[in-house]
Amino acid sequence: MTLTTNDLNHAPLDAPSTLLGGLSPQQFMRRHWQKKPLLIRQAMPGVKPPVGRSALFALAGQDEVESRLIVQDPVSKEWRLRQGPIPRRAVPKLEQPGWTLLVQGLDLHVPAAHALLRQFGFVPQARVDDLMISYASDGGGVGPHYDSYDVFLLQVHGRRRWRVGPLKDASLRPDVPLKVLANFEPQEEWLLEPGDMLYLPPMWGHDGVAEGECMTCSIGFRAPEAVEITREVLGRCAEAMEAAPKPRLYRDPQQTATDQPGRIPVDLQQFALDAVQRFLNDPQKIQAALGESLTELKPRVWFESGEPLPDGAGVVLDAKTRMVYDDKRIFANGESWLAAGADARLMRALADRRQLSASAVAKA
Repeated sequence: MTLTTNDLNHAPLDAPSTLLGGLSPQQFMRRHWQKKPLLIRQAMPGVKPPVGRSALFALAGQDEVESRLIVQDPVSKEWRLRQGPIPRRAVPKLEQPGWTLLVQGLDLHVPAAHALLRQFGFVPQARVDDLMISYASDGGGVGPHYDSYDVFLLQVHGRRRWRVGPLKDASLRPDVPLKVLANFEPQEEWLLEPGDMLYLPPMWGHDGVAEGECMTCSIGFRAPEAVEITREVLGRCAEAMEAAPKPRLYRDPQQTATDQPGRIPVDLQQFALDAVQRFLNDPQKIQAALGESLTELKPRVWFESGEPLPDGAGVVLDAKTRMVYDDKRIFANGESWLAAGADARLMRALADRRQLSASAVAKA
């Protein structure tokens, strides 16, 4: 976990917010979150792209940055997808229509993008995915699609036309390398200009097409899928069992000779059921595994060694650090620690605000 100095400000959750079109965070969550879209004109008046075009192209060429280039042929309308890194020479000419460059996790590499993401701190950190930026030439887009997560689409440069509608048919086109809906039926259409923002719940079809040079920031909030989170949690529980000093082996000293060697012994079935049930009966282990999985870093994320913290300094978490907590533990970057008392209060404050004042650090 790397720490640097900074300060962050937080508005009351019941105060009207320009970011949310005059709704307070509490009102937005109650009326729209996971329920219905919201178009917000001038959510961020005067907004500027968190990164310039040249710097964005340079980022897309780096190994540690996740990027994709999507091109639609203007004549045949065929789609082409290239996974990053994307060298500058592979990026089409700016005047060529119909292409899009996507850079994931911009908040991990650009401080201005991380600051923009922090504007959405009224949503639990456990749900945060990342800030993606889309650079598109005229007519560029990724086709009609749907997401399995909540997303805020903030226009930061140029204009993009959005068509949206509830997902009625999730079937995809088999002839393209992208997840493009085969039968998209939009119900609403809006043209977004710099500062405008659109919120979409999961499973809403949407199609955004650039009108001229365009940059859009997508602030995404992951919604864990049941099978995925079960695999992660039980996998970590199993790893904890492997670390036990003495393995618990199945024993069958009373097993008799059998003329049905293909049949699974009832005692072995019960042994397996008991082993799984022990985890299900221990919510603390499951909660610990959940917190660790929610803060696990993505494969391309790593930290550089930092300098010792000087005396009298406040701190802020490194943009790459994922940190959450529950009633008993603190979780950060896939690890967990039991915490109580003053230590727990201090670490929870750090997880909530991602910063501690110099006076708070002095009490640590």
